[in-house]
Amino acid sequence: MALDFNRVPPADLVRMLNSTRLGRCITERQLYRHRMEAGLRIGDAKHIHLLRYACWLASRLASHDAEVSVAKDSTIQKAQYDEHRKRAAERQARLAEAGQEIGPPPAVVDPQRREACRLDFRLFCETYLPEWFYLAWSADHLRAIKHIEEAVLEGKLFAFAMPRGSGKTALCLAAVLWALSYGHQHYVSLIAATERLARKLLKKIFHQFERSILLLEDFPKICFPVHCLERSKSRAAKQKCQGVYTNMVWTNIEIVLPTMAGSEASGAIVTACGLTGGELRGQVIDMPDGTLLRPGVVLLDDPQTKGSAKSVTQTQDRVELLMGDVLGMAGPDRNLAAMMPCTVIRPNDMADQILDREKHLEWNGERTKLVYEWPTNELLWDEYAAIRSRGMRNGDRGAAATEFYRDHRSAMDAGAVVSWADRFTPDCLSAIQNAVNLRLKHGDAMFWAEFQNEPLLDRPQDSMLTADQIAAKLNGMKEGAIPAGCTRLAMFIDPNKKLLYYAVVAFEPNATSYLVDYGSYPDQKLAYYTMRQARRTLMIVNKGQGEEASLIAGLKALAQEKLGRTWGRDDGAAMQIRLCLIDCGWQKDVIEQFCRQTKFAGVVNPARGIGIKASTRPLDEGAKKGEELGESWKVTLAQGKHRLPLAFIDTNYWKTYLHARLAVGIGGAGCLSLWGLSQERHKCIAEHLTSETPVPTEGRGRKLTEWLPPVAGRDNHWLDCLTGCMAAGSMLGVKLLGRVISPKRSKPRKVKKAKYF
Repeated sequence: MALDFNRVPPADLVRMLNSTRLGRCITERQLYRHRMEAGLRIGDAKHIHLLRYACWLASRLASHDAEVSVAKDSTIQKAQYDEHRKRAAERQARLAEAGQEIGPPPAVVDPQRREACRLDFRLFCETYLPEWFYLAWSADHLRAIKHIEEAVLEGKLFAFAMPRGSGKTALCLAAVLWALSYGHQHYVSLIAATERLARKLLKKIFHQFERSILLLEDFPKICFPVHCLERSKSRAAKQKCQGVYTNMVWTNIEIVLPTMAGSEASGAIVTACGLTGGELRGQVIDMPDGTLLRPGVVLLDDPQTKGSAKSVTQTQDRVELLMGDVLGMAGPDRNLAAMMPCTVIRPNDMADQILDREKHLEWNGERTKLVYEWPTNELLWDEYAAIRSRGMRNGDRGAAATEFYRDHRSAMDAGAVVSWADRFTPDCLSAIQNAVNLRLKHGDAMFWAEFQNEPLLDRPQDSMLTADQIAAKLNGMKEGAIPAGCTRLAMFIDPNKKLLYYAVVAFEPNATSYLVDYGSYPDQKLAYYTMRQARRTLMIVNKGQGEEASLIAGLKALAQEKLGRTWGRDDGAAMQIRLCLIDCGWQKDVIEQFCRQTKFAGVVNPARGIGIKASTRPLDEGAKKGEELGESWKVTLAQGKHRLPLAFIDTNYWKTYLHARLAVGIGGAGCLSLWGLSQERHKCIAEHLTSETPVPTEGRGRKLTEWLPPVAGRDNHWLDCLTGCMAAGSMLGVKLLGRVISPKRSKPRKVKKAKYF
């Protein structure tokens, strides 16, 4: 039978193709792949169209040859492109290397001018920084310049407070430039209250080396490499001078000046850090010759904040950091040069302590003022203030007041002594007029702190004591001792995630009270600490337990220690705590569970503080069913099988009451005093008691004091504890004799002991 080439079975086609002189040409597997790839173009499911198959193979071969050709072309093109890239990279490397090379620095323009300022800091400021110091010096400036010069050259300490805008920071920055330029010091550490502020100081230093034409002329080996960076930090790492790397570093927290042969500032280092940032220790640099370089000069620019100045603990921490970590930066074999321009924010803050020569004589503290003596003719200045106030409201910007001063200047200037005669703005005629304008503009509180360095006490009420005054309210008794006249003993616990703060107060019937015990659980074994610094916490002491279990365990241990104890009175009588309130503002369910299950269930009770405002109805008005009212407190009576009485306390009322008791002198009726003889022991609790700010308010015909929360970083836990103890004393029947409960009532309502306590 003749073979039909249009319908050839696959097996026959394989046998036919393999029967030629070429031998085996194809296999059934290969043919199957071709059929799958070509599809119905070369046949159907059982037969193959031989002519179409041959055409398909030819086209496939042509396509393959084209791909091979393209691949060859691509290979050639890739090789050509790689060669092009190589040549471009080499050319770019040559250009980069040429750009890295800055060439030799220019010669010094005026060697005599440069040498004249080597040991004369004042002349350096006047010569090279005229844009900073363009006014005539005051006597205060000259004294500061002398002390700064001695500090840099001889390794002394100098702290000084000058009026705001007097250029105290500018003087210290100029001293850093002077010390580096002449090689007086090779390692300078800039320290501020925060790292962000320290970085700003570092930026000003670098900008002077970068932009000052006078410094470039006389200190080319420092400034020329810096100028060649063209404000590009990335160029510093590879910069070369005559083929040698300058090893310059320019970051936000560190500057290393260029390494240049013959430069007195070669490789000098300037770093920036915050006082409390943790970078103070370990500032030691390994030099190429194997020596260790430590800071020689430290600039501490206003190392405290307004928040830290209000905190006794934070102030103490910063003073310890200054006297320990900072002064120890230079190492054991050399003196550290330190400059501290500062501002006294509050009495006894960090700046106030360092400037006190009785406490820190080594700092050579200087405290200057804007006005040393005020004018004697106060009536004319009062009239000036009235004219200026009217003029400012009318939009004349004080022009009428200035004309009044011009007409009466001799009389108005009489008796005035100012620190800087050239300090006044263009709209003023003299320094004393400028000072009065500043006082009128900013107010006494800001003026006396910022310009006189004699801050006023910022307490709105005379009865509000300072932390130092509270710490001095000592009765001389031993810790835990109770006077014979006391009849009530109350305790308050303020639970927190880390610690349980507590206080125990003994009361006489006339509300005279004694703080007999306070602390925190777990005990920190420290006189000064904050909750943030606590190392022994509830979770650590009760390791392996959760938050709720740790809280229960801590309350059990504290209750057993205090409530299970018999307290001895001076006359030999035994007393026990009659009422212990526990703040349930946090973990309310857990605290209520503890109050139900503890063996002291008749003594402990949950409590909640509420800040009643002037516009809010007092707690002791409008009793509802199931409530018992007292003096700015109420108790919701127990309802249900598992409910407990819950005490609500007006915190604004009782904090004001507490500070009124603290203001009463020792021996007076209603006085609250602290045990012991050492003020240092009570500084931490005194800080807590002064952590909140009282603000007098009015509303709905009532006047009261609202207490603002403390600033961030300050603790107020013992304030809450003593406030709770005062309220607990009232619940136990303690009453201040002659006290009127509410001004609305014609007769004071009888205050009786809460029946549930």
